[in-house]
Amino acid sequence: ISHIDLGMPGALPVLNEKAIELATYASLALGTEPQKFSTFDRKHYFYPDLPMGYQITQFYHPIIKGGAVTIAVDGEEKQVRIHEAHLEADAGKSIHPAGKDYSLIDLNRAGTPLLEIVSEPDMHSAKEAKIYARELYLLMRYAGVSDADLYYGNMRFDVNVSLSKTDVLGTRTETKNLNSFKSVEKAVEYEIKRQTGLLTKGEMIVQETRGWDDAKQKTFSQRGKEEAHDYRYMPDPDIPPVEITREFVKTIKDSMPPLPGTLRARLQSLQLDSSAVETLVEEMPAGKLIFGLLESNEPPAIVKKVANWLVTDVQAVLTEAENSWEQLRLVPAHLVELARLAQDNKISSTGAKTVLLEMLKTGKPPLQIAETKNVLQVSDESQIAAIVTRVLADNPQAANDVKDGEQKAIGFLVGQVMKESKGKANPTLAQKLLRKQLGL
Repeated sequence: ISHIDLGMPGALPVLNEKAIELATYASLALGTEPQKFSTFDRKHYFYPDLPMGYQITQFYHPIIKGGAVTIAVDGEEKQVRIHEAHLEADAGKSIHPAGKDYSLIDLNRAGTPLLEIVSEPDMHSAKEAKIYARELYLLMRYAGVSDADLYYGNMRFDVNVSLSKTDVLGTRTETKNLNSFKSVEKAVEYEIKRQTGLLTKGEMIVQETRGWDDAKQKTFSQRGKEEAHDYRYMPDPDIPPVEITREFVKTIKDSMPPLPGTLRARLQSLQLDSSAVETLVEEMPAGKLIFGLLESNEPPAIVKKVANWLVTDVQAVLTEAENSWEQLRLVPAHLVELARLAQDNKISSTGAKTVLLEMLKTGKPPLQIAETKNVLQVSDESQIAAIVTRVLADNPQAANDVKDGEQKAIGFLVGQVMKESKGKANPTLAQKLLRKQLGL
């Protein structure tokens, strides 16, 4: 590994300008602006994942103060306030092999920029903590702050839990490095149960850092939790203060992408059901595609049809093939064209699905695929009228049943027309011509 990761003598830290830019995007996503003036400090502690013996962080003057994340809990909106967010140098990664009595350390990420977002104690249940973690994840992804890939540790959660019967917070525990929304929820549930049990027996809660055992679904003690004075904070002598200008913030504001809240509002205008809206917001490439169609003033009916395909047929393909949205050949103009073909009854819903699946594989335009697959519907009245005449002649009993008011028979006759046309006839037009020839 790099000698810089190990913090060897002579390896001096340098502030990455991109980290300041991304922190500014994060501040705007959190509903605030970065501080005009911020500084860096050294936080001293000794742990195997910290080879320098101190961590570069922002204790006295963090880059972000204030802000909030709006979450929806059981249909009610709630705000979780942000205390601060500070830039710091990431530590190494501790690896605990299952069934072994030792740990391994990966120092490759040591020293890379990390933004730690600290919330106020505004969450009062495991469910709220899970929803907050998910919304924060979406905000950081949409703002372009991070890929936030939980599997690779781009985003991790430290959960502080304290119980109290009064407004004064109780002694807290911190469960570190959770990497899924489910583990956030389960860790909070477990800690509430564990701490309740201790307090009921009259025992004290120990302020400590705990880990999460996913296999056992329980937390475990790692080390005692220090107070701020134990870290011996001091200004970092190698990194100068950061001053952010109004012009810099304006540049970032002007390039700020749409955030989840904006996307939700636009999607709800399409009258999609709530689960479809959340799927599109969760799957950012799909959500941004639909947002782009809305911004380009495509008709709502067309956009809604495309949105429904994305959350049903396309999502099913992704689940089955274990692919990502980025791997699919989704061309917005092609999806709009296919939706128009379906809306104009030039292709049936079954035919549209056939074309859509082929589009995902090949990236070819829908009309070309529809012609190759022979799934374009015939809407030529004279062609369908001739087929209708033959069907009525071959099925006199069904024709009489329709005349006698038997509605099921009309469905049978439409089916016969579809069969005769090898599925190409426009069924709406076929029914219209059947009724016309029967004098209804």
